[in-house]
Amino acid sequence: MATPYQICFITAGDAKTAEKLRDGLLKNKLAACVMIIENVSSSYWWKGKIENSKECLFIVKTRKTLSADIIQFVKENHSYTVPETVFFEISSGNKDYLTWLGANTLFSTNISKDRDREKNHKTGFLK
Repeated sequence: MATPYQICFITAGDAKTAEKLRDGLLKNKLAACVMIIENVSSSYWWKGKIENSKECLFIVKTRKTLSADIIQFVKENHSYTVPETVFFEISSGNKDYLTWLGANTLFSTNISKDRDREKNHKTGFLK
């Protein structure tokens, strides 16, 4: 059974960029969790030749509805010309974990409404 959640892979060339992206994804509630694996060996085609480099790999847990926002955020804040941002559907999982994932990401791409809803929920006033 499909879920409304997904995993996103992102790569960065250095720890400083990785931390900046991780912090932004979490602060903007575009992700419930971001794992960073450092020192990943990557080989890829770039400008007609094979390149080899060490990168940081992100494993991002998020909602499907936030894909476009994540892609835009990464493009605006990444040092790469063509940053990797790919998504994989979470088809099933621990129900409690998936509930937690949903509770810790924006409900929709309407960020201002979600922020108001969250603020009102914390103060006890629901709109």
